Amino acid sequence: MSVALHKRVHTVTSSGEKTARHKMAYYGKVQAGSPPQEFTVVYDTGSGNLIVPGESCGSPACQSHVQFHNSKSSTISKINCDGTKVSRGENPDQVTITFGTGKVTGNCFTDQICVSSVCTPANFIVSTEESSMPFSSFSFDGILGLAMDSMAQSDEFSMMNRLHRSGSLKDPVFSVFLSDNDEEVSEITFGGHKQEHMASELYWVPVTSKAGYWEVEINDIYFDKKPQNICKGCRVAVDTGTSELAGPSDVIAELQDKLSADSCNPESLPNLGFAVSGSTGKSKILSLSPQEYSAGGCSFSLMSLDVPPPKGPLFVFGIPFLQKYYTVYDHENDRVGFAVAQHKGEAAGIFLEVDEPAPSSFLSKRTARSKNM
Repeated sequence: MSVALHKRVHTVTSSGEKTARHKMAYYGKVQAGSPPQEFTVVYDTGSGNLIVPGESCGSPACQSHVQFHNSKSSTISKINCDGTKVSRGENPDQVTITFGTGKVTGNCFTDQICVSSVCTPANFIVSTEESSMPFSSFSFDGILGLAMDSMAQSDEFSMMNRLHRSGSLKDPVFSVFLSDNDEEVSEITFGGHKQEHMASELYWVPVTSKAGYWEVEINDIYFDKKPQNICKGCRVAVDTGTSELAGPSDVIAELQDKLSADSCNPESLPNLGFAVSGSTGKSKILSLSPQEYSAGGCSFSLMSLDVPPPKGPLFVFGIPFLQKYYTVYDHENDRVGFAVAQHKGEAAGIFLEVDEPAPSSFLSKRTARSKNM
């Protein structure tokens, strides 16, 4: 079961910035209610709930998008936002969800939710208020969160949990293929992965945190195959809802200084890589070429993002990484699979491996001492 994803790019220029920044998003369709009402949503691995604008929301961000009319659905039920039933004579509670620079407040319901041709009862949030920044600028209506269950309001709010429990999926996984080429279809596939999108075997990396992100540990940051000793033991979230590579502001500043130290000519810049370790074998370096992370001159597609503890500090693999690597998310075994993506008309890259130092044996040490005597 696959859902086609459509790319949209919009340009943002913040006050004080001389150059515009290009924000990219991939969105697909979802339906809610009976009869179904259709919305465009970002399938977001960095959040946990389905959120759509509600009919009672008067915010400009809601008014400029398709709004859900709960009064038109014959199968809807009000619930509290922890998933419990509303007691007789009481009003349901509300929830406020924060997204970086903005927030959404809304009521919670349970209803039929359809992804592609598969429908299942699920809980979701219908907004009553949305901040203008950033939601007014979105070309899509809402967000379908695909983070791990712990980031959802409850298990019944997790779309992957509901699809898996309904028996609709062959396996409890989903996979994401993003392309910058308009001649091939970007898509999210539920229940498995597609070999046709892979130019390498999958390299599985365990999720290292229970915060809810699809988060893995970085051994270090590399320029080509040279470790930089910048971010050993850092954590990185694989996030389909982030348009750039993002990280703690101090690490991003150090990276930018190192990259621009000699020359900002793309031909002399190194591949920018992040080493991750799977359960077996050598560590792999997930890397971007200069053309993939350089915005021209000494401008790099590196965004400062300071996630406070306990969820942070955190790096985020955004869309540039997800175009380079096909990703598979194993909901049951808490792991993420990476494969080099196979794109139409392009020569596929390869995984780089970390060069492990050769171990020195006891005999070689004895020989060396003998020669020095």
